[in-house]
Amino acid sequence: MSKPKLLIVEDDEGLCSQYRWAFPACDVLLAHARAQAVALVKRDIPPVAIMDLGLPPDPDGVSEGFATLSEVLRIAPQTKVIVVTGNGERQHALRAVATGAYDFCEKPVAIEVLRTIIDRGLNLHRLEDENRRLLAAPARSPIERIVSANPGMLKVCRDIEKIATTNVPVLLLGESGTGKEALARAVHDLGPRAAQPFVAINCGAIPENLLESELFGHERGAFTGAVKQTIGKIESAHKGTLFLDEIGDLPHPLQVKLLRFLQDQIVERIGGRQKIQVDVRIVSATNANLEDKISQGVFRGDLLYRMNAFTIRIPPLRERGSDIMLLANFFMNRFNQEFGRSFRGFTEHATHAMNGHEWPGNVRELENRLKRAVVMAERRLIDAVDLELAVPGAELPDLDIRGARLRAEREVIQEALLRSNNTLAVAARLLGISRPTLYGLLDVHGLGHGLEAISADVGETTVQCDQG
Repeated sequence: MSKPKLLIVEDDEGLCSQYRWAFPACDVLLAHARAQAVALVKRDIPPVAIMDLGLPPDPDGVSEGFATLSEVLRIAPQTKVIVVTGNGERQHALRAVATGAYDFCEKPVAIEVLRTIIDRGLNLHRLEDENRRLLAAPARSPIERIVSANPGMLKVCRDIEKIATTNVPVLLLGESGTGKEALARAVHDLGPRAAQPFVAINCGAIPENLLESELFGHERGAFTGAVKQTIGKIESAHKGTLFLDEIGDLPHPLQVKLLRFLQDQIVERIGGRQKIQVDVRIVSATNANLEDKISQGVFRGDLLYRMNAFTIRIPPLRERGSDIMLLANFFMNRFNQEFGRSFRGFTEHATHAMNGHEWPGNVRELENRLKRAVVMAERRLIDAVDLELAVPGAELPDLDIRGARLRAEREVIQEALLRSNNTLAVAARLLGISRPTLYGLLDVHGLGHGLEAISADVGETTVQCDQG
């Protein structure tokens, strides 16, 4: 394997020679000024760089060093820059780290310490590079445009693959933003009609007086303004797939006409008398409860039964667990490339906020929040503020293992006491421990107060019963 490249940005020739021989495991690149450093970074994109802040034309100050640092990080944000500062200039080192430097080392430089920092930087760069490759091709589902590792969502994708080869109507049920159109297109693309048209129409976005014409078309002169013959969406989808989004908003008169079409696959344009035979597969979707609409008399039950030969229920994002962060990283990397940004990830507060958010807009909301954050954020990591999300509970959850075990233990003991009506002998049996052990645990968790008297009363009653 080739040696990893190590960029040295230093104007002291003697120190450069020392660096060159001190790191034989690296391919050392030397630069004495900003222009040289920028050229080498553009050409080689080194994983690690050592940079002195005192560079010409300001060797006694730090202005040129910080300008070089900013430009290097702009060109190669993944490069781990180790800043070398003079003794007593810790404030400059901290400022450099806040700017984006990986670490700092004070002069006089201890080579062994610096070698350790470089090794750690190379290791981190390798891990981040591997992580970026994995995120660039995340654990996708079998369906194009669907990114998921959630078992429920993966089952939806497998079901889509199975029914795509059939020719029966499909009904997709799910909240807005869950990917209904992407799945509808997958039904089309994975089936025998993939080479034919995929025509989508949103039944809730078109006024009722225009929707019939959009679906079925019209003849010239059929109504005021109909100056030419127009082919409807159904006819346009001949031999292909028609996707009826928000089918629950379809007006009642059009439900009758659509039902007739589903029965015999024949359409009549408005104002026309010719019956036109078409061959169209119907995929419909809604975020409404159609059964409730049927009971309210606003949706036809026979139309529902025609459309839902296969019904697919799509889980909302809040029920998909780790998919939230999987999708967040996917969108962050996509928008990094689109907008030329270089965000590395998310702060702990951002992660906590995303996992605690209800996501009423589902994947579409997450995508839009990430797009806004990537454009507007100013730090290297995206924070909850950039996502315009509040951190639930104001404090991050305690991840201490011992504390988590104690909390779980306390909850189980409380549940056992509740089930046993505070009878310690029964509670101990439920917990699978002895009564002395339970007494000890009650003391540890501060639960013993008031239970001793109950235990004593139970014991006296037991004795009296035995004597009787």
